[in-house]
Amino acid sequence: MKKVRKAVIPAAGLGTRFLPATKAMAKEMLPIVDKPTIQFIVEEAIASGIEEILVVTGKSKRSIEDHFDSNIELEENLKEKNKLELLKLVEETTKIKLHFIRQSYPKGLGDAVLHAKAFVGDEPFVVMLGDDLMMDKEPLTKQLINEYNENSASNIAVMEIPKEDTSKYGIIDPERQVNEKLYNVRKFVEKPDPEKAPSNLAIIGRYLLTPEIFTILENQEPGAGNEIQLTDAIDKLNKTQRVFAHVFTGKRYDVGDKFGFMQTSIQYGLIHPQIKDDLSQYIIELGKELESKKAKKK
Repeated sequence: MKKVRKAVIPAAGLGTRFLPATKAMAKEMLPIVDKPTIQFIVEEAIASGIEEILVVTGKSKRSIEDHFDSNIELEENLKEKNKLELLKLVEETTKIKLHFIRQSYPKGLGDAVLHAKAFVGDEPFVVMLGDDLMMDKEPLTKQLINEYNENSASNIAVMEIPKEDTSKYGIIDPERQVNEKLYNVRKFVEKPDPEKAPSNLAIIGRYLLTPEIFTILENQEPGAGNEIQLTDAIDKLNKTQRVFAHVFTGKRYDVGDKFGFMQTSIQYGLIHPQIKDDLSQYIIELGKELESKKAKKK
């Protein structure tokens, strides 16, 4: 059984939900306090034992490559001013083995993953979506790798969502519960209407896939939104080899959504060593101010 060593991060989306900020800036570079969202994803991959990462980019995404490249002028400036802590933060982003490839046309997530075929080869690999930040004692990617080491099969992360939100996600039709966190899956359905959804277990942004997915993606017809849907390809893969659903019970933040982005910024700020105390006090004072305004309205 081959080791899971590689991860693919699709990052070619236009980020229209964050316009005008993303007109000339990659949405993956929007900072959570002081760290770009994509860096959280890369750090999760490294903490999970991933050795190489391919980032699938598009137009106006050069800033992602620049962020993970060296900046000699900046590094020399920090050295001269003896700002060693800041220098360490900058240098950490250059020690990661990243590769980049461009998805020239927005044909969907399945097409973005297909761009990784040559990079992945005949190995199992992980797909990590940049819009989803996961918080748990053990990284979600590592949880999927642990499952693969047990069952030698594809494992897709899912979590419970409100039934009315099923049209926003790929949804699984669970067949049998293997253990506390693992399901056999009868069918994977892309964005079903709530009344037709087979469950409220939604696919979230972490996938561990076997390389056979590429043969399917090469012949995959466009699905929902007239795009090549990864969920449709996974459903076909499930017909020839087992694909399990791993239930994530940690905290997920959708930083592709404005409210989720703000939630994540606050949560991260509350544990950030430089601002956590001031932010906590500000939230307390803000709460008092809002309560006072409510009382005056009464």
